[in-house]
Amino acid sequence: MDSKLKGSLLTVMAAISWGLSGVSGQYLMEQGVHVNVVTSIRLLIAGILLTGFVALRDYKIPIQMFLDKKTLLMVFIFSLAGLVLNQYAYLQAIHHTNAGTATVLQYTTPVLILIYMSIKTRVMPSVIEVLSIVLATLGTFIIATHGSFASLSLTPKGLFWGIFSAFTYAAYILIPVEMIKRWGSLPVIGLGMLFGGMLFPIGVGVWRYDAHLTPDNLLAYFGIVGIGTIVAYTLFLKGVSMIGAVKGSLLAAIEPIVAVFFSVILMHEKFYLIDLVGMLLILLAVISITLKDMIIEKRKSLKTFNLKNRS
Repeated sequence: MDSKLKGSLLTVMAAISWGLSGVSGQYLMEQGVHVNVVTSIRLLIAGILLTGFVALRDYKIPIQMFLDKKTLLMVFIFSLAGLVLNQYAYLQAIHHTNAGTATVLQYTTPVLILIYMSIKTRVMPSVIEVLSIVLATLGTFIIATHGSFASLSLTPKGLFWGIFSAFTYAAYILIPVEMIKRWGSLPVIGLGMLFGGMLFPIGVGVWRYDAHLTPDNLLAYFGIVGIGTIVAYTLFLKGVSMIGAVKGSLLAAIEPIVAVFFSVILMHEKFYLIDLVGMLLILLAVISITLKDMIIEKRKSLKTFNLKNRS
């Protein structure tokens, strides 16, 4: 099989795994499992397994990260401000809406990052970027109100946690950039999850809640931790290494579609046509930004190629 095709398939499979993860979390919370329990178990088990996987490949990396005080501090900040807050906010959004809606709202993140970078660099967004901001804003408005100014179709809590999860996802992406360049994404994410998995349960007193470890719930736990974290990250990182980050991000944008599909099929959620229109607008916004980045990347590659040929 062609490596580009294989990388694309792996990335798509990762997005499907993430979509299934959100529905697994929704199922657990509908069975009475508290969001604090789901967050704690996901962070701790995933952190142990991912860090263990990194240690098996090269045990020196986790040790070196622990011995580097600056790295340790940044991982701690990333763990709390990025991973823990994002996982908690996303699951709260699912709890107050559903997996499909929460995932779509979280996917406004690229637009938030675009706005942040425009302010930081003091560079006005391009026409495509402005269009993306308008599409994402309009899509969020439609999902939240069904297109009516008179009332909300989501609960205020659902809307708050959905938007907040997008902000925390932006922090999750932006905070570890330099660390990932130095150590790689898997060690940083694994150690961040491990820190969060140790600190968050203590902070919320997770032992006060019942984990409801029934056979069906254990399967859902496997869905959110095993498939939605371990399998998803492994497939995505492998796929991106074969096709590039920009194309990988574009393919991963099917996650909200998958989450909506699983919400309908497995959780019997009902979406109105106007909801799907809003979701489509948000997806178009994300795809527009990603395609713009892809075009820029290709132009840079072509320019480099031409310079080499001239020399």
